[in-house]
Amino acid sequence: MNLKHLAHWLALAETGSFSRAAEKLHITQSALSRSIQVLEEELGGPLVDRIGKKNELTPLGQSVLERARRIVHEAQELRQGAALLQQGGLGSLRVGLGSGPGAMLMTPWLQHMAEHHPTVQVAVSRGSTELQLVQLRERQLDALVVDVRRVDAAPDLKMAHIVEMRAGFVCRQGHPILARQPESVPFEALLTYPIASTPLSQEVARTMVDHYGPRANPAQMTTLQCEEISSLIDVVRRTDAIFLGIVGAARQGLADGSLVELVLDPPFRGGAQLALITLAGRTELPVMAVFRSFVAHWLTD
Repeated sequence: MNLKHLAHWLALAETGSFSRAAEKLHITQSALSRSIQVLEEELGGPLVDRIGKKNELTPLGQSVLERARRIVHEAQELRQGAALLQQGGLGSLRVGLGSGPGAMLMTPWLQHMAEHHPTVQVAVSRGSTELQLVQLRERQLDALVVDVRRVDAAPDLKMAHIVEMRAGFVCRQGHPILARQPESVPFEALLTYPIASTPLSQEVARTMVDHYGPRANPAQMTTLQCEEISSLIDVVRRTDAIFLGIVGAARQGLADGSLVELVLDPPFRGGAQLALITLAGRTELPVMAVFRSFVAHWLTD
């Protein structure tokens, strides 16, 4: 089976038009029609119904589409990777970072690449884990670093465990709760103040409720929520809001004394299980080894 025919078929399926697909491929419509016809003969049936000016995928076309896309993309990545290795280059990398990993990794990663691999194209995407999984599967991203407990296991995903990071509660230095409860804080005392958090997994929610009762359900307890931990930390620095999340995301403020980790009574035991997620069977880009090593070194509790 000819990869060129599959690439032509993908262009037609994605544009829905012989004329637009031919223009995209820089070939004539007649050449495109012959290419599609050859592929249909090899597969034993029509891939597209030509209805006037409209072109609709047949059931066979629908079943072929995703596998053809995967084959063509992997062939492109293989050629790119081989060429880069021959030239001694690393290529490009598009990564998605969850809220916790983003707060800890984004700036150091971009700085590391600017200083040590200035010719590599690097893109970092932020957003919900659900959206980033879609982008990974559509090959808009090459890898994710997220809390694995927010990801359903699937045969097309390869999950490499990195580290389990402790979660807790953090407030600003000088917060009123520190004057009232200087050593340990009863959970109920937290509810007097706004609670700032990223969306949490169901497993973390169950842990919270098991520890402190129904009022600890993050769905009800959290009053300030977004995917960007850095924004939540900034709010905590400026107000009486209390941050709930990965303690490591606040490490700079904890180190310089502007933030304080609260000791709860009883102690809270929870965390995030961070993993590097890629597509199973996908050809790995040369720069992925750099990213994997960087993440393993930087993400420490």
